[in-house]
Amino acid sequence: MSTMAALLATILFSSLIAVFSADISSKIGVNYGRKGVNLPSPYRTIETVRSMNVGRMKLYDSDHEILKLLSGTNIHVSTMIPNNDIIRIASSQAAAEQWVQSNVLNFYPDTMIRFVLVGNEVLSHDRRIWPSLVPAMRRIKNSLNAHDIKNIKVSTPLAMDVLQSTFPPSSGEFRSDIRDTVMAPFLGFLNGTKSFFFIDAYPYLAWSTNSRNISLDFALFRGRVNQTDHKTGLVYTNLLDQMLDSVIFAMRKLGYPGIRLTIGETGWPTAGDADQVGANINNAATYNRKLIQKMTAKPALGTPARPGAVIPTFIFSLYDENQKPGPTTERHWGLLRSNGMLVYDIDITGRRPLSSYKPLPAARNNVAYRGKLWCEVAPGADASNLTSALAYACRQGNQTCAALSPGQPCYEPVSVFWHASYAFSSYWSKFRKQGATCYFNGLARQTRSNPSRGHCNFPSVTL
Repeated sequence: MSTMAALLATILFSSLIAVFSADISSKIGVNYGRKGVNLPSPYRTIETVRSMNVGRMKLYDSDHEILKLLSGTNIHVSTMIPNNDIIRIASSQAAAEQWVQSNVLNFYPDTMIRFVLVGNEVLSHDRRIWPSLVPAMRRIKNSLNAHDIKNIKVSTPLAMDVLQSTFPPSSGEFRSDIRDTVMAPFLGFLNGTKSFFFIDAYPYLAWSTNSRNISLDFALFRGRVNQTDHKTGLVYTNLLDQMLDSVIFAMRKLGYPGIRLTIGETGWPTAGDADQVGANINNAATYNRKLIQKMTAKPALGTPARPGAVIPTFIFSLYDENQKPGPTTERHWGLLRSNGMLVYDIDITGRRPLSSYKPLPAARNNVAYRGKLWCEVAPGADASNLTSALAYACRQGNQTCAALSPGQPCYEPVSVFWHASYAFSSYWSKFRKQGATCYFNGLARQTRSNPSRGHCNFPSVTL
């Protein structure tokens, strides 16, 4: 698209804002994930989000207890169809009707369901589902139309990896393996039904994987750094706007300049492993407070490519989810701890001045750690669980546990805790480049202190 055409598309979109703004609230939403033990009950959760003045809630299912509890509130709700149901619904209008009957009609309109989301980040996962995504969306929409339900939109959240180019934003383009086969019909569906493009956009992930070249101030909305897209002349003051505009330009290239955006997930982790730079309360509070201030501004700020656009936004996440696998950051995205207490002070409405907040804990890991790390048994780990984790690590081959054999330097002391710590370090060292983590379902942790003893030298990871 030429620069002049892009400018005309921007003007056209801006002229539509007044038409669309009546049915869009700038209230901030939250993602209500429940992968945790001892999380507050759904009843307590709904009471909490109401007290926080949350305007929207996105679920990762269509839990009937939660939908019932949301009845009579003014919270706009997005429900979700699991990925493994997509093929079945795509192949049968009766299956779509059954799903709508059970998960929408039983609660709507008392529960203000506004979106049915078909799957979650489908195009980042199982390729077998891809051809069924848009047909399943059409089936669900057909069922809603049959019941004369006009104000529930159908969409699906996508991750930033649907783009093969994001920088500069004007280069935004969808991946070649999905552009024509999935994205073109998907955008046609959104355009025809006046629905929204849900994008999961995480400046933290973009910055933390390239922290030497991307300014932390730019990622945290601090306004101290500007970048210009020299093809369009658009000036960017933050990384999120760049990410959003790359999606907008990618849509324009397929002939859809006016589809509205929703941020399905965004946020910043409050804690991480030693090798996870920038995951701390200071950065998380800064990001989310400034995000809320930006997205609730009146008049709306939009992005450089869409000035004045209202962008509905869902923060990830409501709770720290202590059962999520993977690196420590996966379990620390919450506005609330798993016991329901605020991780840091925050005003969801955006009305509180940023200057009124108390000082935050100092950020001590904003520079990537350089040195050696080991993986050891976490305090409080259960011996019976360690036995199976130890066996798993040793089964992976590559001489992972050779030093634990009788007569070898790490055999003694003969303790499941000692053997597991060695096995965890050895496994992590040997398979980290293949995606291995120091987690083992919460039984392991990273350490900068060398746990080696005597003649037993633990393998390490060097950053």
